[in-house]
Amino acid sequence: MNLKELKIETISRENPDFPYLLKEIPNPPSQIYVLGKLPNEEKPRIAIVGTRKATFEGRLIAKKIAQRLAEIKIVIVSGLAMGIDTAAHEGALAGNGETIAVLACGLDAIYPRQNENLARKIIESGGTIISEYPAGTPILPHQFLERNRIVSGLSVATIVIEAPIDSGALVTARLAAEQGREVFVFPGPINHPNYRGSHKLIRDGARLVASIEDILEDLNLEIPNFNLNPPTGGQNSELEKIKDENQSLIFKTIQKSGRPLNIDKIIELTKLEPRVVNQSLAVLIIQGIINETEKGYTI
Repeated sequence: MNLKELKIETISRENPDFPYLLKEIPNPPSQIYVLGKLPNEEKPRIAIVGTRKATFEGRLIAKKIAQRLAEIKIVIVSGLAMGIDTAAHEGALAGNGETIAVLACGLDAIYPRQNENLARKIIESGGTIISEYPAGTPILPHQFLERNRIVSGLSVATIVIEAPIDSGALVTARLAAEQGREVFVFPGPINHPNYRGSHKLIRDGARLVASIEDILEDLNLEIPNFNLNPPTGGQNSELEKIKDENQSLIFKTIQKSGRPLNIDKIIELTKLEPRVVNQSLAVLIIQGIINETEKGYTI
């Protein structure tokens, strides 16, 4: 599929096909330009945003979260930027779901160019690429911030994964709050610069979450006949899934203890660096291999 051969559709705010959630924000665009097909309005939409300079673990979390949400028919919204945005769109595609990419330029030129192939896959999978700017509009810095209000405005909630203190994701989160939408934040290592903005959001009142269950519960979304943690072949089967030796060591340590362990105890028993334990635990939780409880981490 050649994206340049596709017809760009213009949908005005008066058009009944204009997304109703977007109409409700304080300063909705007068029209949007669309490639592809807008998802059914009855499907919940959740934005996933974060830094372009994401860590491997951050990208993995974004992809896994997006994939599992897409599997339960939730539409993933993001900005097609590198890093967390890219991982979110890829996760939605991996979950055979729909995703909306919001651009800060005209739809005749995909930005960043490295994501042209991803944009094509989004359209081919039944997703959508939209912009409030007509074809031929170049990239200007202020348009990224304007774009962010549409990312949050299309969504019932915004999930923030890895946001440095100067991240545009913080703007998206602030706009979401101003629009009356929920803001969820996945925490990370306290000294990692990619999480300084994330932790500030939590201090300012955003909801700290560690799983999809937290998100669905807070949004009061009921997903019939869907098991977020389908049964596996037992703990040995779970261990076989783990390819990273540090993650494997942590799993075996929790398994051997026979009781929940807090992070300090895991560090003590495994003798791993705190940063490594934090990153490994995040991956294991997102994969559904271990659980975080009030008493500690358990299998």
